[in-house]
Amino acid sequence: MILITGGARSGKSHLAERIANQKAATCEGKVLYIATSLATDDEMSRRIEQHKLTRPAQWRTHEGYRQLGNEIRQQSAFFAVVVLECITTMLTNLIFDWAGDNDPDYLDYLALERWLEPQIDDLLKACAGSQSEIIIVTNELGCGIVPEYPLARHFLDIAGRVNQKLAQQANEVHLVVSGIDVKIKG
Repeated sequence: MILITGGARSGKSHLAERIANQKAATCEGKVLYIATSLATDDEMSRRIEQHKLTRPAQWRTHEGYRQLGNEIRQQSAFFAVVVLECITTMLTNLIFDWAGDNDPDYLDYLALERWLEPQIDDLLKACAGSQSEIIIVTNELGCGIVPEYPLARHFLDIAGRVNQKLAQQANEVHLVVSGIDVKIKG
């Protein structure tokens, strides 16, 4: 498993796509791209469409963020490479699913993290057992100030712990800064 982290617009996606193309070319394999974003407004729809245009046409795309461990288990026999883009977006969507219409200031964040943990563990288990090369993209959120609002602070904590789990299991970890790839593990 390869983990690629970095800030927003740092070049993470470009690096993931380049590595996926290289890995697939060496074994003449297919690539599955798991896109976790939701088109919640017109601007996000345009971003998603722009991302699609950067990927090779022969790649298969799965759009979704739930039960990705199952998706990887079901698809890994058919694809040489799986790109999961992106963990922090997946977490955001899962958190909003769990929270529903409840006020974020009064959520039980400990219960939320207990609910998320088995899903992350299942994803990691699926990645470890996969025949495919798994490339996971995530955002590095811990380089800024501590957010003012409880939801943002808890999201930062949750995403940081998830990123640590991913990095621990990954064979390689890349940090992308201003378009420059710095390999920090493997």
